[in-house]
Amino acid sequence: MQDDADRLREECGVFGVFGHPDAAAITALGLHALQHRGQESTGIVTFDGVRFHSERRLGLVGDAFSDERIIANLPGASAIGHNRYSTTGETVLRNVQPLFSEITGGGFAVCHNGNLTNGLSLREGLIRDGAICQSTSDTEVILHLVARSRKNRFIDRFIDALRQIEGAYALVGITNKKVVGARDPLGIRPLVIGELDGCYILASETCALDIIGARHVRDVKNGEVVVITEEGIESHFPFPPQPMRPCIFEYIYFSRPDSILNGRPIYSLRKAMGMELARETQTLADVVVPVPDSGVPAALGFAQESGIPYELGIIRNHYVGRTFIEPTQSIRALGVRMKHSANRAVVEGKRIVLIDDSIVRGTTSVKIVRMMREAGAREVHFRISSPPIRFPDFYGIDTPVRDNLLAATHDLEEMRQYIGCDSLAFLSIDGLYRAMGEKERDPRRPQFTDHCFTGDYPTPLTDVDGTSGRFGQGPKQLSLLAEVG
Repeated sequence: MQDDADRLREECGVFGVFGHPDAAAITALGLHALQHRGQESTGIVTFDGVRFHSERRLGLVGDAFSDERIIANLPGASAIGHNRYSTTGETVLRNVQPLFSEITGGGFAVCHNGNLTNGLSLREGLIRDGAICQSTSDTEVILHLVARSRKNRFIDRFIDALRQIEGAYALVGITNKKVVGARDPLGIRPLVIGELDGCYILASETCALDIIGARHVRDVKNGEVVVITEEGIESHFPFPPQPMRPCIFEYIYFSRPDSILNGRPIYSLRKAMGMELARETQTLADVVVPVPDSGVPAALGFAQESGIPYELGIIRNHYVGRTFIEPTQSIRALGVRMKHSANRAVVEGKRIVLIDDSIVRGTTSVKIVRMMREAGAREVHFRISSPPIRFPDFYGIDTPVRDNLLAATHDLEEMRQYIGCDSLAFLSIDGLYRAMGEKERDPRRPQFTDHCFTGDYPTPLTDVDGTSGRFGQGPKQLSLLAEVG
């Protein structure tokens, strides 16, 4: 539970289906299940055997595709769709995906979850060579690279483009003959394969398969390119093999709790993180209280392991929309209470353990602790089911620059004082890995992409300005973010 200025913002969700008569409706349902991955805009592109059709809207899936007339405007048996939260590019209609272009051989549309760490450099080079860019999204770079490839077959042109990009990506694309998918060489961003009525589906998470009753076939492998045609599904592996390093935050925060990612059930892992947190941080308290909804599974695990009763000490109001206008500063200051209220009957006079999954800037944590104290809590012990976030992300998560990350600029005691709790503790990095089923983190070859905690970035960061830690202009190799703050 974090406000818009103090949360790990959603990434994006992608979906694709080939050969189903209800392709657009199925895609809309899949995007609805993936709404948590992006709430700024949504879009669907279909192909009816002759023409491509596109509907792209700002806002939520339910607002964009609830009208049957909109779905009727998207005929065809193949479709791809996208939910967007912008990590590069502003929130305007021209950036809403899928992005479409006519290229040699026909139309091509693509949508992207992740972030290209050399997208700005590639874009500058393309513009110098005469390319005309219609958006400010890094995804458009992929369209240009495919269009400019000298290869003959489309799949070879697609792979040619992939070999030029860096960073994290799960891509889904559509042509007049096929649906394609690709996952970055380290498998940082997720992508799964499903099957419904004999038709193959691509999606960011298994929860998008569940909503339509599709069977989960398998995860797309790291570095794999899949091609779905009338002949079935085929795989290409254009990159040298290397161990997978999926993003650890997919397990901690991003994926829906009912999804299964790379064979690991998200809900069970988050409970295990809470259990490890309880083992590492012995706490004398009367009640365990989750920060809803992000802290609920970890709080259940913490309560189970510690023997401290679990209670709903904070009640979430599910009917407060993202676009609610707070008309005055005095009202804006009450922002947390619009979404969450203290359950005084549970909290008053108690020593509480407050559980959340992460702290970014810490401003929301301050408000939550204050709310607990005002509800009569005798002691507030804050426990976080992940390690301190000390480094920004450049792979599709909207984390602030390093100077704005609380754990990058404060030690543990300074953080405790800032937040106002009686004690503060985080899950250790090895505790996190144990919860994931690993013995410990291998520092020579980490099993996950965990740079937000460790500063260990697994790919080149060509576009990052090493001075500011922001995306800069032109190629600037990052080398200084690995020091511990």
